[in-house]
This record gives sequence, structure tokens and C-alpha cells, in this order.
Amino acid sequence: MTLRVVLDTNTLVSALLSRNGRLTWLRLAWQRGDLVPLVCNRTVSELLRVLSYSKFRLGEPEIRDLLGDFLPFVETLSGIQASTDSPRCRDADDQMFIDLALAAAADALVTGDGDLLVLADTSAVRIITPAKLHRRLDTRTGEGG
Repeated sequence: MTLRVVLDTNTLVSALLSRNGRLTWLRLAWQRGDLVPLVCNRTVSELLRVLSYSKFRLGEPEIRDLLGDFLPFVETLSGIQASTDSPRCRDADDQMFIDLALAAAADALVTGDGDLLVLADTSAVRIITPAKLHRRLDTRTGEGG
């Protein structure tokens, strides 16, 4: 069974920008079909905004290539509304990830962000770190870890 997950922007950017970094496995996981990243208009807009930061020194062709390594593997949801049942994130910019995960009935919201992780015990959606997702995938695929 393929996991359907919401990746927060920092997690996703780390996986996209580092070919040999600590989250390289994440890109391989969506390319192999071990997981399907869930996106909506707001999360893709946020990704585009962040990839355009001058600190990354990415031109339009590089951004297009990175999106080409990601967007073909996603499931896109539209009409995402904030749920009255969802926990409120103290960083309003992160609320979209919770709302998307709940609306999509995601298997998990994957993040290293403390403002999201603090909600793990009160959220209807599972909120986990990339490391915990990695261990879960390793267990399911029999790769150890």
C-alpha cells in the first residue's frame, strides 16, 4: 500500500535540492511509488515562492527541472477548506499543511517544524518527522533501518 503524505515546504525543498543529503531517500521514495505526495494550490505556490529565494541561486530552468522531479508524482487536491475540527497551528503559514492533510485523509503530515510537531498529540492527522517516515518505509519495504 502506497502512503499518501503531505510534505511541508522545508522537508520538500531539502529533498529536492540535495542530491546526496539526509532527505535524498524521500525523492527516491516518491519516484519508486512508496509514497504519493499530496499538494494543493497553496502548497505548490509556497514551494515556488521558496525555490525562488535568492539564497538557492536557482534560475527558471533549474526550478522547472526540480518541479519535473516532483510534480509528476503528486496527487493534487482542490477546494481545500480549513476544518473547524483541525488544530490551529501557532504559525498561520503552516496551517495549510494541516488543512490539506485532513481534507485528503493523508496517512501523515511529514515535517521537522516544531510549530507543526507540537500538534502531533492533538491532531486527527498523524504528524511525523522525516526520520520516522523513513523508518516506517524501511519496515514496510524490508530494507531495514
